[in-house]
Amino acid sequence: MDAILVVNAGSSSLKLQMFEAAPAGMLRRLVEARIEGVGTAPRFHAVAGDGAALIDRALPPEAVPDLPAALHVAEDWLRGQAGVTLAAVGHRVVHGGPAYDRPIVVTPAVLADLERLVPLAPLHQPHNLAPIRTLMARRPDLPQVACFDTAFHRGRDPLADRFAIPQALHDEGIRRYGFHGLSYEYVTSRLPEVAPEIAGGRVIVAHLGSGASLCALAAGRSVETTMGFTGLDGLPMGTRPGRLDPGVLLHLMAAKGMDAGALEHFLYRDCGLKGLSGIGSDMRDLEASDDPRAAFAIGVFVYRIGLEAGMLAAALGGLDGVVFTAGIGENSARLRAAVAERLAWLGAVLDPVANAQGRSRISAADSRVALLVVPTNEELMVARHTAALVVGSSSVSRGPA
Repeated sequence: MDAILVVNAGSSSLKLQMFEAAPAGMLRRLVEARIEGVGTAPRFHAVAGDGAALIDRALPPEAVPDLPAALHVAEDWLRGQAGVTLAAVGHRVVHGGPAYDRPIVVTPAVLADLERLVPLAPLHQPHNLAPIRTLMARRPDLPQVACFDTAFHRGRDPLADRFAIPQALHDEGIRRYGFHGLSYEYVTSRLPEVAPEIAGGRVIVAHLGSGASLCALAAGRSVETTMGFTGLDGLPMGTRPGRLDPGVLLHLMAAKGMDAGALEHFLYRDCGLKGLSGIGSDMRDLEASDDPRAAFAIGVFVYRIGLEAGMLAAALGGLDGVVFTAGIGENSARLRAAVAERLAWLGAVLDPVANAQGRSRISAADSRVALLVVPTNEELMVARHTAALVVGSSSVSRGPA
């Protein structure tokens, strides 16, 4: 049985899914696995495609000191468990820069290009690339495919991509890229089935998790999004500030003596919900807390979502639907209700019972704007692209755009 392995690597976790490349291009998930606490308190968890538990055990820290070691442990276990022939590996890669607007088979030259983008996504890019580098050394003949979070937003109106800076800097790649594209692409692929009446219309998708952004879709294409050059822009996130006056950075440099390294750490790790609340970055903890700072942090998050959604509605010239997805969007009924209230001026009316029950459609019958909850599946999107590229589909390329 030929299989495709999908790898989504974080700073201290490794998520994997294995799919059978079935006839007629269908993909059947065989195994979903993850190793968390890499380097500290690693734990290996895996379930079969039908949800049956396969493994859930702690691992010695010395056995999984880093991501390459985690990949080795997971790969060995998957090979023995699934009894498959690995045909290709697909990877989620956050930043594709100006050169890559679609999935690509990774070569040493491509990997070198992607490593140059690490400063633009320091929380993600190094970890996305580590498993690619490991597998390239261990199994050089195994096809590996990089799928980019930035690719979905390419092809927008140039007005949406430009900063008000000199042309030469834009030509060097300083532009608004947008992120979470694999999530938005998957949600877009589901809309014709779950909400056909808005699939070709004006839709805002709210990818709300530890990283958060909004995307405006017109007829299933990205028109505008809240993130820009890096994953720092737009909404406040777990530990990132979102939209911030650049003058704040100049002030921190002049008044606090912060250099580039200190600023990077501050912006990526000390701001957002964590900085606002002084408690932590996890929405579940904030919602469970009776500390007024937690409620304030949630309030700022909701307020900014409302503001940014208004901007995207303006870009679309109206609004037909809003889709909530990702960890917070899919699981927090309280957050969805608060956002819906902020969008009432656009015609959004929430059905509180449907929302509390976590139904797919949570808008009231008289709502002019459809409100939906659509679970995302970035890994399946990566598997689809990988399967298409391995068999030579014309929808993907083998070189820079």
